[in-house]
Amino acid sequence: MTSTAQPPPLVDALPTAEAEPPEQGGSRRRGGLTGYLLLLPATLWLLLFFVVPFYSLVATSLFDPSGSDFRGYEMTWEFGNYVDAVRDYWQPLLRSLWYGGLATLFCLVLGYVLAYAIAFKAGRWKNLLLVLVVAPFFTSFLVRTLSWKLILADDGFVVETLQFLHLLGDDGRLLATPVAVVAGLTYNFLPFMVLPLYASLEKIDPRLIEASGDLYANPFVGFFKVTWPLSLPGVVSGTLLTFIPAAGDFINAQLLGSPNQRMVGGVVQSLFTDANDYPAAGALSVIMMGGILMMVLVYVRRAGTEDLL
Repeated sequence: MTSTAQPPPLVDALPTAEAEPPEQGGSRRRGGLTGYLLLLPATLWLLLFFVVPFYSLVATSLFDPSGSDFRGYEMTWEFGNYVDAVRDYWQPLLRSLWYGGLATLFCLVLGYVLAYAIAFKAGRWKNLLLVLVVAPFFTSFLVRTLSWKLILADDGFVVETLQFLHLLGDDGRLLATPVAVVAGLTYNFLPFMVLPLYASLEKIDPRLIEASGDLYANPFVGFFKVTWPLSLPGVVSGTLLTFIPAAGDFINAQLLGSPNQRMVGGVVQSLFTDANDYPAAGALSVIMMGGILMMVLVYVRRAGTEDLL
């Protein structure tokens, strides 16, 4: 009786995967340092061009105001400079906030309509309209403001048309009035409002707006229930980008207004360059920055978009 030989056991030819060595501590440290190294240039830039000048400005606001010039000032922690600045220049401070607020409101109304039209109605013309929005930036800020001085001139087309329609008296004018200053601010800072609004509106899914109509909401209700809440990040960003530079502007008030429309930016410039009153100029600048910062924080918290900060 013959016996059959049993076949040898099959040997697994597949190589077993070697266990990966544990991650070395040096690699983790290098990965952790990469983020800090990337932040280093921006941190140095902020320290050099923001923190150091801001510290110098605050220190200047606390100098002894009796010094004859900048070299003669001494650090005496003169907090009374802030009281004097508010007492002497409260009108330009409030006027700057008022003009900046009006310009921001007009930019919001005009910019929202324009951004909405570009986002939802422009079609293939969308890119062209966006280029036209930013096209004024290719011209100097000063040139754009001077052009408004020509547009609103006493013998210009706008004034003559308003006089013809009896909306302006025969001897009425627009230059050297708050209307001219706010109009210049609105025009110059309108792109700062349009671009954030467009970026926010363009992200809205049109199906959400259609769904509001399917739920029997008229366009007015659908706008305030769907479009407006979803565009609030753009509204908050646009209003901040518009209000902050508009409130601190002085070119429009200087070229389109009169001493009665003087804003705080012009006062600070005059104190620094003409009067050589560095403590008053520094105190007024710090007060303006602090006031705007507090308003921004309150506004962002009330708008419910704290994550923007």
